[in-house]
Amino acid sequence: MARSKKTAAVPSQRPPVPLATLETLQRQQDGQDLLRVITCGNVDDGKSTLIGRLLWESQQLLDDQFDALQKESKKYGTQGDQLDFALLVDGLAAEREQGITIDIAYRFFGTSQRRFIIADTPGHQQYTRNMVTAASTADVAVLLVDARNGIQTQTRRHAYLASLMGVRRIVLAINKMDLVAYSNTVFTRISEEFAAFTATFNFASVTAIPLSALKGDNLSERSPHMPWYTGPTLLGYLETVKIEPPAGDVPVFPVQWVNRPDASFRGFSGTVAQGRFSVGDEIRVTASGQTSHIAEIVTMDGSLANAARGDAVTLRLASEIDASRGDILSLANAPLDMTDQLEATLIWTDTDPGLVGRSYHIKLATQTAAASITKIKHEIDVNTLAHNASKQLGLNSITVCTLALSKPLVFENYEKSKPLGSFILIDRYSNATVAIGMVRHNLRRAQNVHKQALSINREAREKLNGHRGKVIWLTGLSGSGKSTIANALEVALHAEGKRTYLLDGDNVRQGLNRDLGFTDADRVENIRRIAEVAKLMLDAGTIVITAFISPFRREREMARELIGEENFVEVYMNAPLEVCEGRDPKGLYKKARAGQLPNLSGIGSPYEAPLAPQFTIDSGRHSIDECVALLMKEGLA
Repeated sequence: MARSKKTAAVPSQRPPVPLATLETLQRQQDGQDLLRVITCGNVDDGKSTLIGRLLWESQQLLDDQFDALQKESKKYGTQGDQLDFALLVDGLAAEREQGITIDIAYRFFGTSQRRFIIADTPGHQQYTRNMVTAASTADVAVLLVDARNGIQTQTRRHAYLASLMGVRRIVLAINKMDLVAYSNTVFTRISEEFAAFTATFNFASVTAIPLSALKGDNLSERSPHMPWYTGPTLLGYLETVKIEPPAGDVPVFPVQWVNRPDASFRGFSGTVAQGRFSVGDEIRVTASGQTSHIAEIVTMDGSLANAARGDAVTLRLASEIDASRGDILSLANAPLDMTDQLEATLIWTDTDPGLVGRSYHIKLATQTAAASITKIKHEIDVNTLAHNASKQLGLNSITVCTLALSKPLVFENYEKSKPLGSFILIDRYSNATVAIGMVRHNLRRAQNVHKQALSINREAREKLNGHRGKVIWLTGLSGSGKSTIANALEVALHAEGKRTYLLDGDNVRQGLNRDLGFTDADRVENIRRIAEVAKLMLDAGTIVITAFISPFRREREMARELIGEENFVEVYMNAPLEVCEGRDPKGLYKKARAGQLPNLSGIGSPYEAPLAPQFTIDSGRHSIDECVALLMKEGLA
């Protein structure tokens, strides 16, 4: 059963307000709307305490929860003999021990007016990704500020992120007013500073409320300590604020899977992302342009005449069309746009930096593709909102970039459509989410550049050459023998009448890549360009030999995928570091040891050895002729 607020000693001794109990909420929830709220702000500004107090005020605590709160307040609490309401929300052991929020904590509660899902988000900058995740579905953001400290860097960051994620209504909850003697002057100063900072943000409204989450001032009823405040209480605001419908109204249905339980039924399952679909509507597969009509909308509870945003359904069509997971369905008379180049705002969430040219996986709705950052336009300073130059993306940075995709995807501007305007970037090796992105617009050149059909193709060129094209990719430390073996291999192939070309690292840097240095970002771009050139030469039917350190697995894998698994042969020149350093044909190791060359692979910069190369050659144990003979014997070329 729910426990009355009167049964425990709490900071506020005011009588309970007439809020709905759990039993009446259960009866009343049908027909009530649902408000999604996040609390955010700087560390220790009182977010968890605020939510815990709201749960208390709305009589949402059961007997066992209350008993547990009493025990844990004595063990972990920070309020002496009184209840520590933050413990109702901080569920992880680390959160209770440290007194901080780490993960997102979702809590449900309700009143006679409305139901709520409220998310408590971390205040620490290192958990920015958690705040962004919660903000992506929120209707209202309650941004807490400690009245003693005023606006902090993380306050500005969370305000900017809330605006970026499309939260249009903000409550500036100026908390801990009891610790500044309920000063109107303090409240006014903080309110005005925040209004000035967010003047250019796309907020529909900002409502400042002075309160004390711990003592209950201005939470559910007006505080007698602040007679100068005439605005709404926090709960009163949340009960009455108008929920605006999502901006996008064009019907969008991302296909999650093809549902075919038997030969008599075939449908497309997914969740309606936005808009409404009805039986009889003519729909279009965006990528292929195929059309059909909806014959039936199937659910676990029977068929529907209509399906609206948020409904998980299966669409059975009147005719067979070719569609699968990743396809996007729309109404035939409301087609969607596609692009393979776009500009987006990225929130970087990984400790490894984001680099221009590095390849990632992109997931937009149910669509997936390879994606690479082609340009970093600027990084946004959350304190000043200035646009600063940047060469790489760091943890929690907010950056505007351009991206190139391996194939066109259905998209929309994020402000117009969250489902088609939001995406994530995923690391190709760890599968970790490295960035959260919001589409700004597609690049015009993506629509102005079209692939030209050629009369002479690769097969025709290979027939003329008398052999198949191939890319032989030699990788290894400086001094491992890449250039030497590559040159000798080309001589042997040339003697057999094969058409070849050798791309050597030093030679290419004297022309095509002379603008690149040796930072990680430059190395990534260096290999990206080489992979593109090698692909063109492969299309000419040529055997291409590359001799590059190519230190990062991600870029070698990108080259493999770009060129094609069947055309790509990775040769690892596995000479030990001491052997390479002993040779030191260019004097690079000597410079590196003297501190004159800080980014030499294997010394000041990492070299990631291949995990499964087709060939491994130890040039320290074999002569040049033996190495070439081994490759030729194995049919490498």
